[in-house]
Amino acid sequence: METIGKIRRRGLRDGESISGLARSLQLSRNTIRKYLKDGAEPVYKRKAQPGPRLGPWCGRLDEWLRGDGLLPKARRRTARRLFECLQAEGYAGAYDSVQRHVRQWKIEAGRATSTKAFVPLFFASGDVAEFDWSYEHVVMGGTTTTIKLAHFRLAYSRQMFVVAYPREAQEMVLDAHNRAFAFFGGVPRKVIYDNLKTVVDAVFAGKERQFNRRFLALASHYLFEPVACTPASGWEKGQIENQVGNVREWLFTPTPRFADFAALNAWLATRCPLPGRACAHAREGGIGGASPPHSRCHDQRDLRVGTADAAAGQYAV
Repeated sequence: METIGKIRRRGLRDGESISGLARSLQLSRNTIRKYLKDGAEPVYKRKAQPGPRLGPWCGRLDEWLRGDGLLPKARRRTARRLFECLQAEGYAGAYDSVQRHVRQWKIEAGRATSTKAFVPLFFASGDVAEFDWSYEHVVMGGTTTTIKLAHFRLAYSRQMFVVAYPREAQEMVLDAHNRAFAFFGGVPRKVIYDNLKTVVDAVFAGKERQFNRRFLALASHYLFEPVACTPASGWEKGQIENQVGNVREWLFTPTPRFADFAALNAWLATRCPLPGRACAHAREGGIGGASPPHSRCHDQRDLRVGTADAAAGQYAV
């Protein structure tokens, strides 16, 4: 699914040719055309699951890996050498199975090679948005209620967008993106996230992630690249972290009252522009440096115009 998103971003958004995509991604031109036309992920159904030959040997292989982990790096056996040792004891399976098992064992043991990557604190207009959730308290229908607030922020202009939901279900994440892109008037090239479960299925070493398939379908449709932060590294999306505290102070202290979610979101929509505070923040600078006086206009100018049907997959509160 990530490859499909890459094809659609580079082809539909960046204008790269089909031949160029086929060469760089080592895919056929027919495959490139197929995914440019339709971003749906192909579904493969295996008729029968064969019994893995490695199964009876996993315990032996894990024992060797634990023992090698106590040795200096230069003395540890490679996956190829472990495969040969298993063959000497009677293993008749493939090398690929051993290689996959060794790789997964190293990831789970925390020994996978990790390359540090850093999110820049200076952003070009229309390039990056940040996303996060917060919980707030409101009086709704006469009862004090805890709500979930979806936060978006354009990193260049610091333009914010917030929308409220009863919880953090995936359909609400997708609906929040629809609403935010409609409010901004376009789609940024990248959106930065925490490793929330509705977006990220698995966290690997470094910046490697397995993103949720439904979420990747949304990203492929809108042609933006999802980027997940390093765990416990909130500074990688510091603007949205600050926004959560500021919005709580500006809008939810003291506790506001509403009849229902429709009234709450209508009120939030009138508070999102915040022109005075945005201009003051731009003059003072902050994460990313001082923004130009008309940075919001520049951001909107450089956002890619979205083509998605905002009603598709929308969750109505």
